[in-house]
Amino acid sequence: MRERPKEALRGWVRQAEADHGKRDDRLTTAEREELMQLRKEKTELKRANEILKAARVFFAQKIDRPRTRPSR
Repeated sequence: MRERPKEALRGWVRQAEADHGKRDDRLTTAEREELMQLRKEKTELKRANEILKAARVFFAQKIDRPRTRPSR
C-alpha cells in the first residue's frame, strides 16, 4: 500500500532529523545501511556454520569407522 503524500513527507522529515542528530528515536540512514549489511553477513555466517557442521559430522563418521585389513 502506498503512503499518502502527506505521510511520506512526514517520514522523510523525521528521517532527515534523525540523520542530523535532532531525533534519538530513529536510526540514521547510515545506521540503517549498517544494520542491513550486518543482517546479510549474519545470514551468510549461519549458512557457513551449517555447512561446517555437516562437514564435521561427515568426517567424524569417516574417522570413527572401524578399519578392516585388506584381504590378501
